[in-house]
Amino acid sequence: MSNDSTLKTLTVAASLCVVCSVLVSTAAVKLKPIQAKNKSLDVKKNLLLAAGLLDSPKAGEAAILEAYEKVETKLVDLSTGEEVTDMDPASYDLEKADKDPKMAKNIPADKDIARIKTRAKVRPVYLIKEGGRVTQIVLPFHGKGLWSTMYGFLSLAPDTRTVKGVGWYQHGETPGLGGEIENKKWQAQWVGKKVLNENNEPSFDVVKGAVDPSVAKANMKVDGLSGATLTANGVEASVNYWVGDSGYGKFLAKFRAGGV
Repeated sequence: MSNDSTLKTLTVAASLCVVCSVLVSTAAVKLKPIQAKNKSLDVKKNLLLAAGLLDSPKAGEAAILEAYEKVETKLVDLSTGEEVTDMDPASYDLEKADKDPKMAKNIPADKDIARIKTRAKVRPVYLIKEGGRVTQIVLPFHGKGLWSTMYGFLSLAPDTRTVKGVGWYQHGETPGLGGEIENKKWQAQWVGKKVLNENNEPSFDVVKGAVDPSVAKANMKVDGLSGATLTANGVEASVNYWVGDSGYGKFLAKFRAGGV
């Protein structure tokens, strides 16, 4: 067969495709456990950063796992606020549950202020404990910004109203504008703010511009993001959704009542 024949060219090309496919498939299978481990470690790291239990986002695996020993994970049925005890928190895949029709519920349009359309019926809650006592409640939350769905953690004090920390670990907002949700200085002003009013209703507000400390309920407001009004609106809406009755509200009410 001539080296210049069409048949030989196609044979070589097909052989290369088969070899490359085998190599890619093998690599994907071999790397999958490593990728899953790294993803889990990254979630733990960002949770700990939001809770103020890690000093640096560059912390290594050992430091992350040591700090994470203070975290207790519970699965909660959001419709009742009750703990779900027949499921394993360690193997629960929240990302999958949020998209699985059997595990998720459709959110009515008039209640979908976070613009996420569906959410898992069962979601994790992370309790930070010191000496057997809960010092923080960390809630995974998400909501639509301008360009993307923003995923993060909100840490609350045991009163369920006061912010202890916040952080986002996945989003596609504009760098320098909406992307400033990652700015540690902006996040720091959240600490001590209230996300629920005196009646335990969601009332958090990301204002346009800077917060005037003399206005009513200034303790429930944070500065806006310059040039990123729609991202800021998304942040405000997602916080209010997840601390309300459609989100973790029933669980938080049970916690305040001492039922958790």
